[in-house]
Amino acid sequence: MPNTIPQALKLTDESTAELFETYKYLHANPELSMQEHQTADYLAKRLNDLGLEVARCGGTGVVGVLRNGAGPVVGMRADTDGLPVLEDTGLDYASSAVGNLDDGTEVPTMHACGHDTHMATTLKTAELYAGAKDAWAGTLVFVLQPGEEIGAGANAMVEDGLWDKAPKPEIMYGQHVMPGLAGTVTLMSGAAMSTADSFRVTVYGKGSHGSMPEHSIDPIVLGASMVMRLQTIVSRQVAPQSAAVVTIGSFHAGLKENIISDRAVFTLNVRTFEPEVRDVVLSSIRRIISAEAQASGAPEPLIEDLSHFPPLYNDPHETAQLAEQFRLEFGNEQVLPGSQLMGSEDFGALGAAIGVPSVYWFFGGNDAETLQAGAPPANHSPFFAPVMDPSLPTGVRAAVRALYSKVGKK
Repeated sequence: MPNTIPQALKLTDESTAELFETYKYLHANPELSMQEHQTADYLAKRLNDLGLEVARCGGTGVVGVLRNGAGPVVGMRADTDGLPVLEDTGLDYASSAVGNLDDGTEVPTMHACGHDTHMATTLKTAELYAGAKDAWAGTLVFVLQPGEEIGAGANAMVEDGLWDKAPKPEIMYGQHVMPGLAGTVTLMSGAAMSTADSFRVTVYGKGSHGSMPEHSIDPIVLGASMVMRLQTIVSRQVAPQSAAVVTIGSFHAGLKENIISDRAVFTLNVRTFEPEVRDVVLSSIRRIISAEAQASGAPEPLIEDLSHFPPLYNDPHETAQLAEQFRLEFGNEQVLPGSQLMGSEDFGALGAAIGVPSVYWFFGGNDAETLQAGAPPANHSPFFAPVMDPSLPTGVRAAVRALYSKVGKK
Protein backbone atom coordinates (compact mmCIF):
# COMPACT_ATOMS: atom_id res chain seq x y z
CA MET A 1 0.00 0.00 0.00
CA PRO A 2 1.62 3.30 -1.09
CA ASN A 3 2.27 5.82 1.66
CA THR A 4 3.39 8.96 -0.17
CA ILE A 5 1.04 11.03 -2.32
CA PRO A 6 2.72 12.25 -5.54
CA GLN A 7 2.94 15.99 -6.05
CA ALA A 8 0.66 15.75 -9.09
CA LEU A 9 -2.22 14.65 -6.83
CA LYS A 10 -1.80 17.53 -4.40
CA LEU A 11 -3.64 20.84 -4.41
CA THR A 12 -1.80 23.99 -5.47
CA ASP A 13 -2.77 27.53 -4.57
CA GLU A 14 -4.36 27.86 -8.03
CA SER A 15 -6.33 24.60 -7.83
CA THR A 16 -7.47 25.46 -4.30
CA ALA A 17 -8.83 28.78 -5.53
CA GLU A 18 -10.66 26.92 -8.32
CA LEU A 19 -12.08 24.51 -5.72
CA PHE A 20 -13.49 27.43 -3.75
CA GLU A 21 -15.10 28.95 -6.86
CA THR A 22 -16.74 25.62 -7.73
CA TYR A 23 -18.07 25.38 -4.18
CA LYS A 24 -19.48 28.91 -4.28
CA TYR A 25 -21.30 28.21 -7.54
CA LEU A 26 -22.81 24.98 -6.24
CA HIS A 27 -23.76 26.59 -2.93
CA ALA A 28 -25.61 29.39 -4.71
CA ASN A 29 -27.52 27.02 -7.00
CA PRO A 30 -29.11 24.20 -4.97
CA GLU A 31 -31.98 22.01 -6.18
CA LEU A 32 -34.36 19.81 -4.24
CA SER A 33 -34.17 16.02 -4.04
CA MET A 34 -34.66 14.19 -7.35
CA GLN A 35 -35.04 17.57 -9.08
CA GLU A 36 -31.31 18.24 -9.54
CA HIS A 37 -31.54 18.74 -13.32
CA GLN A 38 -29.27 21.77 -13.71
CA THR A 39 -26.88 20.35 -11.12
CA ALA A 40 -26.67 17.08 -13.08
CA ASP A 41 -26.00 19.00 -16.31
CA TYR A 42 -23.22 20.94 -14.61
CA LEU A 43 -21.62 17.86 -13.08
CA ALA A 44 -21.83 15.85 -16.29
CA LYS A 45 -20.18 18.65 -18.28
CA ARG A 46 -17.39 19.06 -15.73
CA LEU A 47 -16.63 15.33 -15.73
CA ASN A 48 -16.90 15.09 -19.51
CA ASP A 49 -14.47 18.00 -19.92
CA LEU A 50 -11.99 16.05 -17.79
CA GLY A 51 -12.17 13.12 -20.19
CA LEU A 52 -14.29 10.80 -18.05
CA GLU A 53 -16.91 8.46 -19.49
CA VAL A 54 -20.16 10.01 -18.28
CA ALA A 55 -23.61 8.47 -18.00
CA ARG A 56 -26.90 9.61 -16.51
CA CYS A 57 -28.51 7.26 -14.04
CA GLY A 58 -31.48 7.30 -11.68
CA GLY A 59 -33.08 10.38 -13.17
CA THR A 60 -30.79 13.15 -11.97
CA GLY A 61 -27.82 11.01 -11.03
CA VAL A 62 -24.47 11.16 -12.82
CA VAL A 63 -21.68 8.59 -12.93
CA GLY A 64 -18.22 9.33 -14.28
CA VAL A 65 -15.66 6.63 -15.03
CA LEU A 66 -11.94 7.37 -15.22
CA ARG A 67 -9.96 4.46 -16.67
CA ASN A 68 -6.20 4.20 -16.46
CA GLY A 69 -5.12 0.70 -17.42
CA ALA A 70 -5.26 -2.51 -15.43
CA GLY A 71 -5.75 -2.28 -11.70
CA PRO A 72 -8.34 -2.03 -8.94
CA VAL A 73 -11.77 -0.51 -9.50
CA VAL A 74 -12.69 1.93 -6.72
CA GLY A 75 -15.87 3.96 -6.22
CA MET A 76 -16.32 7.42 -4.70
CA ARG A 77 -19.75 8.86 -4.02
CA ALA A 78 -20.99 12.42 -3.47
CA ASP A 79 -24.61 13.47 -2.90
CA THR A 80 -26.08 16.38 -4.85
CA ASP A 81 -29.44 17.55 -3.44
CA GLY A 82 -30.34 20.61 -1.41
CA LEU A 83 -33.01 21.18 1.23
CA PRO A 84 -36.18 23.30 1.55
CA VAL A 85 -34.47 25.79 3.88
CA LEU A 86 -34.31 29.59 3.69
CA GLU A 87 -30.61 30.46 3.95
CA ASP A 88 -29.65 32.96 6.65
CA THR A 89 -25.85 32.83 6.53
CA GLY A 90 -25.34 36.31 5.08
CA LEU A 91 -22.70 34.99 2.68
CA ASP A 92 -22.20 36.90 -0.54
CA TYR A 93 -22.72 33.60 -2.38
CA ALA A 94 -25.81 32.63 -0.37
CA SER A 95 -28.60 30.81 -2.15
CA SER A 96 -31.65 32.70 -3.35
CA ALA A 97 -32.94 29.65 -5.22
CA VAL A 98 -36.45 28.30 -4.89
CA GLY A 99 -37.87 24.87 -5.62
CA ASN A 100 -41.20 23.13 -5.59
CA LEU A 101 -42.32 20.42 -3.21
CA ASP A 102 -44.23 17.42 -4.53
CA ASP A 103 -47.52 19.23 -3.90
CA GLY A 104 -46.39 22.22 -5.95
CA THR A 105 -45.63 24.49 -3.00
CA GLU A 106 -42.78 26.88 -3.79
CA VAL A 107 -40.08 26.87 -1.11
CA PRO A 108 -36.66 28.44 -0.61
CA THR A 109 -33.81 26.03 -1.25
CA MET A 110 -30.38 25.77 0.36
CA HIS A 111 -27.42 23.43 0.51
CA ALA A 112 -27.89 23.26 4.26
CA CYS A 113 -26.28 19.82 4.64
CA GLY A 114 -22.99 20.35 2.84
CA HIS A 115 -23.71 18.44 -0.36
CA ASP A 116 -22.20 21.37 -2.26
CA THR A 117 -18.99 20.65 -0.38
CA HIS A 118 -19.14 16.98 -1.34
CA MET A 119 -19.65 17.74 -5.03
CA ALA A 120 -16.89 20.35 -5.15
CA THR A 121 -14.33 18.12 -3.45
CA THR A 122 -15.25 15.15 -5.65
CA LEU A 123 -14.94 17.18 -8.86
CA LYS A 124 -11.52 18.40 -7.78
CA THR A 125 -10.47 14.86 -6.83
CA ALA A 126 -11.50 13.63 -10.29
CA GLU A 127 -9.59 16.50 -11.88
CA LEU A 128 -6.42 15.69 -9.96
CA TYR A 129 -6.55 12.03 -10.93
CA ALA A 130 -7.34 12.83 -14.56
CA GLY A 131 -4.20 14.95 -14.71
CA ALA A 132 -1.87 12.52 -12.93
CA LYS A 133 -2.21 9.24 -14.80
CA ASP A 134 1.47 8.36 -14.33
CA ALA A 135 0.86 8.14 -10.58
CA TRP A 136 -1.79 5.44 -10.48
CA ALA A 137 -3.38 2.54 -12.32
CA GLY A 138 -6.91 1.17 -12.32
CA THR A 139 -10.40 2.57 -12.68
CA LEU A 140 -12.14 5.22 -10.60
CA VAL A 141 -15.93 5.43 -10.53
CA PHE A 142 -17.35 8.76 -9.33
CA VAL A 143 -21.02 8.45 -8.35
CA LEU A 144 -22.82 11.80 -8.10
CA GLN A 145 -26.00 10.70 -6.40
CA PRO A 146 -29.28 12.64 -6.14
CA GLY A 147 -32.02 12.40 -3.55
CA GLU A 148 -30.01 11.52 -0.45
CA GLU A 149 -32.16 13.71 1.76
CA ILE A 150 -35.25 11.60 1.02
CA GLY A 151 -33.48 8.23 0.91
CA ALA A 152 -34.37 7.72 -2.74
CA GLY A 153 -31.29 8.47 -4.82
CA ALA A 154 -29.02 5.50 -4.17
CA ASN A 155 -31.77 2.98 -4.86
CA ALA A 156 -32.88 4.94 -7.93
CA MET A 157 -29.40 4.72 -9.40
CA VAL A 158 -29.04 1.03 -8.57
CA GLU A 159 -32.46 0.21 -10.04
CA ASP A 160 -31.58 2.18 -13.18
CA GLY A 161 -28.61 -0.09 -13.79
CA LEU A 162 -25.78 1.87 -12.17
CA TRP A 163 -23.53 -1.18 -11.96
CA ASP A 164 -24.26 -2.07 -15.59
CA LYS A 165 -23.45 1.45 -16.78
CA ALA A 166 -20.26 1.64 -14.72
CA PRO A 167 -17.65 -0.94 -13.68
CA LYS A 168 -18.37 -2.61 -10.36
CA PRO A 169 -15.92 -1.32 -7.74
CA GLU A 170 -14.23 -3.49 -5.15
CA ILE A 171 -14.98 -0.88 -2.48
CA MET A 172 -17.13 2.25 -2.13
CA TYR A 173 -15.91 5.38 -0.36
CA GLY A 174 -17.93 8.38 0.78
CA GLN A 175 -17.54 11.40 3.04
CA HIS A 176 -19.59 14.13 4.71
CA VAL A 177 -18.81 17.55 6.15
CA MET A 178 -20.05 17.96 9.73
CA PRO A 179 -19.72 20.41 12.63
CA GLY A 180 -16.22 19.98 14.02
CA LEU A 181 -12.74 21.34 13.67
CA ALA A 182 -11.77 21.90 10.04
CA GLY A 183 -8.70 19.89 9.16
CA THR A 184 -9.80 16.82 11.10
CA VAL A 185 -11.37 13.59 9.84
CA THR A 186 -13.46 11.16 11.85
CA LEU A 187 -14.01 7.46 11.23
CA MET A 188 -16.04 4.84 13.03
CA SER A 189 -15.88 1.09 12.44
CA GLY A 190 -18.90 -1.17 12.03
CA ALA A 191 -22.40 0.24 12.47
CA ALA A 192 -21.86 3.94 11.87
CA MET A 193 -25.28 5.43 11.11
CA SER A 194 -28.76 4.22 11.89
CA THR A 195 -31.59 2.79 9.88
CA ALA A 196 -34.35 5.40 9.45
CA ASP A 197 -38.01 4.83 8.64
CA SER A 198 -40.55 7.60 8.09
CA PHE A 199 -44.34 7.38 7.94
CA ARG A 200 -47.39 9.58 7.47
CA VAL A 201 -50.44 8.70 9.58
CA THR A 202 -53.93 9.89 8.69
CA VAL A 203 -56.27 9.68 11.66
CA TYR A 204 -59.95 9.59 10.71
CA GLY A 205 -62.59 11.00 13.05
CA LYS A 206 -66.05 12.48 12.73
CA GLY A 207 -66.47 16.22 12.26
CA SER A 208 -68.85 18.36 14.27
CA HIS A 209 -69.49 21.84 15.66
CA GLY A 210 -67.13 22.77 18.49
CA SER A 211 -70.13 23.21 20.79
CA MET A 212 -71.42 19.69 20.10
CA PRO A 213 -68.49 17.35 20.75
CA GLU A 214 -70.88 14.50 21.57
CA HIS A 215 -71.59 14.20 17.83
CA SER A 216 -67.94 13.92 16.93
CA ILE A 217 -64.98 11.60 17.06
CA ASP A 218 -62.31 14.19 17.68
CA PRO A 219 -59.20 13.26 15.63
CA ILE A 220 -57.06 15.80 17.48
CA VAL A 221 -57.72 14.21 20.85
CA LEU A 222 -57.28 10.80 19.28
CA GLY A 223 -54.08 11.79 17.48
CA ALA A 224 -52.71 13.38 20.65
CA SER A 225 -53.29 10.12 22.51
CA MET A 226 -51.40 8.28 19.80
CA VAL A 227 -48.51 10.74 19.95
CA MET A 228 -48.17 10.42 23.71
CA ARG A 229 -48.45 6.63 23.68
CA LEU A 230 -45.91 6.32 20.86
CA GLN A 231 -43.37 8.04 23.08
CA THR A 232 -43.53 5.09 25.50
CA ILE A 233 -42.17 2.63 22.95
CA VAL A 234 -38.52 3.50 23.52
CA SER A 235 -38.84 3.84 27.29
CA ARG A 236 -40.97 0.75 27.90
CA GLN A 237 -40.53 -1.67 25.01
CA VAL A 238 -36.87 -1.26 24.03
CA ALA A 239 -34.11 -2.54 26.32
CA PRO A 240 -32.04 0.25 27.88
CA GLN A 241 -28.90 -1.24 26.31
CA SER A 242 -30.33 -0.72 22.83
CA ALA A 243 -30.78 2.54 20.93
CA ALA A 244 -33.94 3.82 19.30
CA VAL A 245 -35.63 7.15 18.62
CA VAL A 246 -39.28 7.81 17.76
CA THR A 247 -39.96 11.40 16.70
CA ILE A 248 -43.28 12.97 15.73
CA GLY A 249 -42.15 15.66 13.33
CA SER A 250 -45.44 17.26 12.31
CA PHE A 251 -49.11 17.29 13.32
CA HIS A 252 -51.82 19.00 11.28
CA ALA A 253 -55.57 19.12 11.86
CA GLY A 254 -58.48 21.51 11.50
CA LEU A 255 -58.93 24.99 10.09
CA LYS A 256 -61.02 26.87 12.68
CA GLU A 257 -61.29 26.92 16.45
CA ASN A 258 -64.99 26.08 16.63
CA ILE A 259 -64.96 23.21 14.15
CA ILE A 260 -63.98 19.69 15.15
CA SER A 261 -62.18 18.32 12.11
CA ASP A 262 -62.88 14.94 10.59
CA ARG A 263 -59.21 14.02 10.33
CA ALA A 264 -55.68 14.71 11.55
CA VAL A 265 -52.36 13.94 9.92
CA PHE A 266 -49.01 13.47 11.61
CA THR A 267 -45.62 12.23 10.49
CA LEU A 268 -43.11 10.22 12.44
CA ASN A 269 -39.51 9.17 12.07
CA VAL A 270 -37.85 6.11 13.61
CA ARG A 271 -34.11 5.52 14.13
CA THR A 272 -32.64 2.15 15.10
CA PHE A 273 -29.41 0.20 14.73
CA GLU A 274 -30.41 -3.41 15.45
CA PRO A 275 -32.86 -5.21 13.13
CA GLU A 276 -34.58 -6.84 16.11
CA VAL A 277 -35.14 -3.46 17.77
CA ARG A 278 -36.46 -2.04 14.51
CA ASP A 279 -38.99 -4.87 14.28
CA VAL A 280 -40.20 -4.21 17.83
CA VAL A 281 -40.53 -0.46 17.28
CA LEU A 282 -42.31 -0.66 13.94
CA SER A 283 -44.77 -3.33 15.07
CA SER A 284 -45.48 -1.36 18.25
CA ILE A 285 -46.21 1.77 16.23
CA ARG A 286 -48.84 -0.01 14.16
CA ARG A 287 -50.36 -1.72 17.17
CA ILE A 288 -50.66 1.50 19.19
CA ILE A 289 -52.14 3.51 16.33
CA SER A 290 -54.72 0.84 15.56
CA ALA A 291 -55.62 0.25 19.22
CA GLU A 292 -56.06 3.94 20.01
CA ALA A 293 -58.37 4.33 17.03
CA GLN A 294 -60.39 1.32 18.14
CA ALA A 295 -60.61 2.68 21.69
CA SER A 296 -62.12 5.91 20.32
CA GLY A 297 -64.54 4.15 17.99
CA ALA A 298 -62.74 5.66 15.00
CA PRO A 299 -62.05 4.09 11.60
CA GLU A 300 -58.72 2.36 11.04
CA PRO A 301 -56.02 5.00 10.41
CA LEU A 302 -53.99 5.05 7.21
CA ILE A 303 -50.24 4.52 7.66
CA GLU A 304 -48.15 5.41 4.60
CA ASP A 305 -44.43 4.78 4.12
CA LEU A 306 -42.52 7.97 3.30
CA SER A 307 -38.90 6.89 3.20
CA HIS A 308 -36.42 4.26 4.32
CA PHE A 309 -32.69 4.71 4.87
CA PRO A 310 -30.64 1.52 5.17
CA PRO A 311 -28.06 1.16 7.93
CA LEU A 312 -24.61 2.49 7.16
CA TYR A 313 -21.95 -0.09 7.97
CA ASN A 314 -18.23 0.60 7.72
CA ASP A 315 -16.23 -2.54 6.98
CA PRO A 316 -13.91 -2.93 10.03
CA HIS A 317 -10.87 -4.15 8.08
CA GLU A 318 -11.13 -1.49 5.39
CA THR A 319 -11.84 1.21 7.99
CA ALA A 320 -8.72 0.29 9.97
CA GLN A 321 -6.59 0.43 6.82
CA LEU A 322 -8.03 3.78 5.80
CA ALA A 323 -7.54 5.23 9.29
CA GLU A 324 -3.84 4.42 9.00
CA GLN A 325 -3.71 6.14 5.62
CA PHE A 326 -5.42 9.20 7.07
CA ARG A 327 -2.92 9.32 9.91
CA LEU A 328 -0.15 9.39 7.32
CA GLU A 329 -1.94 12.18 5.49
CA PHE A 330 -3.08 14.40 8.35
CA GLY A 331 -1.17 13.28 11.46
CA ASN A 332 -2.38 11.23 14.41
CA GLU A 333 -4.06 14.10 16.24
CA GLN A 334 -6.19 15.07 13.25
CA VAL A 335 -7.73 11.60 12.79
CA LEU A 336 -10.47 11.13 15.37
CA PRO A 337 -12.40 8.04 16.48
CA GLY A 338 -16.13 8.33 15.94
CA SER A 339 -19.19 6.95 17.67
CA GLN A 340 -22.48 5.74 16.25
CA LEU A 341 -24.72 8.48 14.89
CA MET A 342 -28.49 8.43 14.83
CA GLY A 343 -28.32 10.32 11.56
CA SER A 344 -28.97 8.29 8.42
CA GLU A 345 -27.54 7.93 4.93
CA ASP A 346 -28.50 5.91 1.85
CA PHE A 347 -24.84 5.63 0.78
CA GLY A 348 -24.64 2.03 2.02
CA ALA A 349 -27.13 0.87 -0.62
CA LEU A 350 -24.58 1.44 -3.39
CA GLY A 351 -22.06 -1.10 -2.15
CA ALA A 352 -24.64 -3.44 -0.68
CA ALA A 353 -26.25 -3.84 -4.12
CA ILE A 354 -23.13 -5.61 -5.39
CA GLY A 355 -21.84 -7.06 -2.13
CA VAL A 356 -18.73 -4.90 -1.72
CA PRO A 357 -17.50 -3.16 1.45
CA SER A 358 -18.01 0.52 2.16
CA VAL A 359 -16.22 3.12 4.26
CA TYR A 360 -17.74 6.51 5.07
CA TRP A 361 -16.04 9.25 7.05
CA PHE A 362 -16.63 12.80 8.23
CA PHE A 363 -14.50 15.93 8.01
CA GLY A 364 -14.89 19.06 10.11
CA GLY A 365 -16.35 22.29 8.79
CA ASN A 366 -15.63 24.89 11.51
CA ASP A 367 -12.67 27.00 12.53
CA ALA A 368 -11.43 27.00 16.11
CA GLU A 369 -12.92 30.44 16.86
CA THR A 370 -16.42 29.29 15.89
CA LEU A 371 -16.13 26.18 18.04
CA GLN A 372 -14.89 28.15 21.04
CA ALA A 373 -17.93 30.42 20.78
CA GLY A 374 -20.27 27.49 21.40
CA ALA A 375 -22.12 24.88 19.44
CA PRO A 376 -21.83 25.73 15.73
CA PRO A 377 -24.84 25.59 13.41
CA ALA A 378 -25.67 21.98 12.64
CA ASN A 379 -26.42 20.41 9.30
CA HIS A 380 -29.91 21.42 8.05
CA SER A 381 -29.66 24.75 9.85
CA PRO A 382 -30.29 27.95 7.82
CA PHE A 383 -26.94 29.13 9.24
CA PHE A 384 -24.93 26.07 8.15
CA ALA A 385 -21.86 27.22 6.25
CA PRO A 386 -18.60 25.25 6.44
CA VAL A 387 -15.48 27.39 6.45
CA MET A 388 -13.91 26.87 3.04
CA ASP A 389 -10.30 26.75 4.22
CA PRO A 390 -9.17 24.23 5.41
CA SER A 391 -12.44 22.29 5.27
CA LEU A 392 -12.66 21.85 1.49
CA PRO A 393 -8.96 21.04 1.00
CA THR A 394 -9.30 18.47 3.78
CA GLY A 395 -12.14 16.82 1.88
CA VAL A 396 -10.03 16.68 -1.29
CA ARG A 397 -7.00 15.32 0.53
CA ALA A 398 -9.09 12.65 2.26
CA ALA A 399 -10.70 11.53 -1.00
CA VAL A 400 -7.39 11.53 -2.87
CA ARG A 401 -5.71 9.53 -0.10
CA ALA A 402 -8.55 6.98 0.12
CA LEU A 403 -8.48 6.32 -3.61
CA TYR A 404 -4.69 6.30 -3.77
CA SER A 405 -4.54 3.64 -1.07
CA LYS A 406 -6.08 1.30 -3.65
CA VAL A 407 -4.86 2.50 -7.05
CA GLY A 408 -1.56 4.23 -6.27
CA LYS A 409 1.62 2.90 -7.78
CA LYS A 410 4.05 1.50 -5.25
